[in-house]
Amino acid sequence: MKKYNVKVNGNLYEIEIEEIDAASAAQSAPKAAPAQSNAPANGEKVTAPMPGNILSVKVSNGQSVKKGDLLMVLEAMKMENEIMAPCDGKIGSLNVQKGSTVNSGDLLCSIS
Repeated sequence: MKKYNVKVNGNLYEIEIEEIDAASAAQSAPKAAPAQSNAPANGEKVTAPMPGNILSVKVSNGQSVKKGDLLMVLEAMKMENEIMAPCDGKIGSLNVQKGSTVNSGDLLCSIS
């Protein structure tokens, strides 16, 4: 372990850093995520990026959508956030309606 002093915004912090060799660094490195295709295999889940209220839903079950199409509008902190389709496909399930309250990570719809 090596100790260092770091000054951030006028505040002095003492930190410790552990040295590792290249072999152990390669073992602990995260694996690369597999490449995603444009068409999801089991359906692409569209989740709420933040808590808020659904102001409007622009799609319905079974409707075809293209990547970038507007799915719904989510109001959060007095801002209207457009939720766009992440891929081409059909709306497989629609889990919210106008006026729904959602939390961060809640499933809004799926596209298959």
